[in-house]
Amino acid sequence: MSTQVQAKRVTTRDIRARKGGEPIVVLTAYTTPVARLLDRHVDVLLVGDSLGMVLYGMDTTLGVTLDMMINHGRAVMRGSDHACVVVDMPFGSYQESKEVAFRNAARVMVETGCSAIKLEGGREMADTIAFLVERGIPVMAHVGLKPQAVHAAGGFRAQGRQSEEAAGIRADARAVCEAGAFSVVVEGTVEPVARALTTEIMIPTIGIGASPACDGQVLVSDDMFGLFSDFTPKFVKRYAQLGPIIDQAAATFAAEVKARTFPAPEHCFGVPKPPKI
Repeated sequence: MSTQVQAKRVTTRDIRARKGGEPIVVLTAYTTPVARLLDRHVDVLLVGDSLGMVLYGMDTTLGVTLDMMINHGRAVMRGSDHACVVVDMPFGSYQESKEVAFRNAARVMVETGCSAIKLEGGREMADTIAFLVERGIPVMAHVGLKPQAVHAAGGFRAQGRQSEEAAGIRADARAVCEAGAFSVVVEGTVEPVARALTTEIMIPTIGIGASPACDGQVLVSDDMFGLFSDFTPKFVKRYAQLGPIIDQAAATFAAEVKARTFPAPEHCFGVPKPPKI
């Protein structure tokens, strides 16, 4: 009988319990190979709708579909066995009604096997969050800058500079906490506001362009690895520059193909070995 013990996947309860403790590490993943590389280093793998921009070349996340999120969620689940996998709900899949949100979120959970879903919105989505949580769907909330509402917000800009806007973001964070979300992403929010709301609510805050005082941090992997270069948000730190490495590798491959130096005999089947002298 095998004595091998299967690693325990991080749960939403584990993440919730980290409030005020060891910072929570979150990165996005969209594919099986990348999930395998990141899985042991992070607490949460977020299958973000940012995939629309970094993988599909979209200008915003608004064109991402539920089927796209499910397919990439499946891929990430196949590549991980440790991290808590959270899948974004795309624009239009949850705003219409609580019932529509439940049907679509349940489909994501069933078809991917993920641990939770994430949706954008504060006070206006609190009833929906409570409806989902009461029916067994863990929810990661998202306040501050909401990319799915970029047009209504007048573009990508830091949130909370004016006192009224700052108060609204703090009220949003309290509302999603009271509705039962197990954590909340705080995006593109001025540092003092993000710091304040982190102390005010009882669930972990995951910052992106927010505050080091947040209970965790998330980045889009393609940004931090230097693979997505259309633009670089202020809050991104590049931990690697893989783009130029890939560019150079492709150039070398192309040159060798044109020079007929690749493939060499060692890359081919059935090539007679030279006789030994």
